[in-house]
Amino acid sequence: MALKPATRDNLQTVSTATITTALFKRGFRNQMIQGAVPLRPGKPTMVGEAYTLRYMPAREDRNPITVFQDRAHPQRKAVEECPPGAVFVIDSRKDPRAASAGAILVTRLQVRGVAGIVTDGGFRDSAEIGALDIPAYHVRPAAPTNLTRHEAIDINVPIGCGDAPVFPGDVIVGDDDGCVVIPAELADEIAVEAVEMTLFEDFVSEKVREGRSILGLYPATDPQTKVDFENWRKVKGR
Repeated sequence: MALKPATRDNLQTVSTATITTALFKRGFRNQMIQGAVPLRPGKPTMVGEAYTLRYMPAREDRNPITVFQDRAHPQRKAVEECPPGAVFVIDSRKDPRAASAGAILVTRLQVRGVAGIVTDGGFRDSAEIGALDIPAYHVRPAAPTNLTRHEAIDINVPIGCGDAPVFPGDVIVGDDDGCVVIPAELADEIAVEAVEMTLFEDFVSEKVREGRSILGLYPATDPQTKVDFENWRKVKGR
């Protein structure tokens, strides 16, 4: 199920915090990718469908430097096949002792129009990657090549990334707080609900700055809060 343009647009206007609350209402508790932080905060919100790469522990006889000469090497192949607009999500087994990728591969993803890259490991050339336009998330810098710890083994299969389950086509949203995974079949409704939640939170924030108590306001247990919110929306044109 392809990500609808309207859903992508909506998700780019909401926070991962709001999305996790909307998911929690539906019983989903573990959709935030743990440990992955933006290399350079302040970039626009990242949104795209997950395209995955899975690493397993490297065995020395299978992972000499010469494996990169193989044009079908899974890491290289995935970089060339990740669809434009997708988010490249890497299962590095929560092991940042060796790089999941480096600046050349991430630059190639950017040139190809990929929406972002996420790993629960680390990147080499992290300063260079942070200077690129493409959003990138990792645990910490990692200079050694991935071959010293990881073997790229599967492309576009279900993975775990930072303890979050990620299925191909799930929608990844990333902001300065980190990355959240929205099950593909829920993306449309989560996006709509998150936009409405954001509107209400904007109203609440304004009232709190004006000195109003959060009691009865957040959550809106006082019936007057809902009346005030609807009036606020009319005045704001939202």
